[in-house]
Amino acid sequence: MSEIKKYAVMGNPVSHSLSPQIHQFFGEQCGIRLEYRAILVETGRFKSAVRQFIDEAGNGLNITVPFKQEAWQLADLRSNRAELAGAANTLMFEENGNIFGDNTDGVGILRDITNNLGRPVADAKVLVIGAGGAVRGVLGPLLDDGPSLIHIVNRTASKARELETVFGEFGPCTSGGLDDIGDAPYDIIINGTAASLQGKIPDLPASIFTDQSLAYDMMYGREQTPFLVWAGENGSGLCSDGLGMLVEQAAESFYIWHGVRPETKPVIQALR
Repeated sequence: MSEIKKYAVMGNPVSHSLSPQIHQFFGEQCGIRLEYRAILVETGRFKSAVRQFIDEAGNGLNITVPFKQEAWQLADLRSNRAELAGAANTLMFEENGNIFGDNTDGVGILRDITNNLGRPVADAKVLVIGAGGAVRGVLGPLLDDGPSLIHIVNRTASKARELETVFGEFGPCTSGGLDDIGDAPYDIIINGTAASLQGKIPDLPASIFTDQSLAYDMMYGREQTPFLVWAGENGSGLCSDGLGMLVEQAAESFYIWHGVRPETKPVIQALR
């Protein structure tokens, strides 16, 4: 019988994480025996928690808020997408002792939007709200897919401009504050802020939505997020939260660790 490999997600908070459930689904689907748990890590204890997990014969980790940048710093080797994002959400421990860091968030959102929701990013006019780590992690893969424009807006416009400076060389990318979006509609509107967690809505003109628009919130919950409720009320034709992104980025992590790509749609349906 094959050995049971050990994986986990580390974060703070982490008890709400669906990752253990998702990876168990994937393991059963692919015939791979694994143990996957959620580990709460106290601030300032991330590096020692990773070392302890390695000492316990752990094989790989997913990393969530607020440790993705620390994970990036800890990695001996990094993928191009992790390098660009400045953050890692996936660590793999190699036999020679090296830690390999990757970032699967961008691939996750891209596959969810294009495969599961059936909306092409290629040639689309995309508005991205927010300029934090979550947004930085997804811009590279979104630009790689060839949108006609990605416009990044943030309450503090200078932070959006920083991202334009970094990512502008990879495709058509502009930036500004929330107050200079204008009235023109967008094909895809992505909320990359945590405003939904506080029950708030970004201060945006309703004219950005049409019956052909996709409103996408990177957050997810049992109920529709306030952003998606507001988008639907203002005419957005399709509204989706980030559950599909969560499953898709997990599938990419699973592929990095096991070399097998699981089916995601049945897992998304089961979690819904």
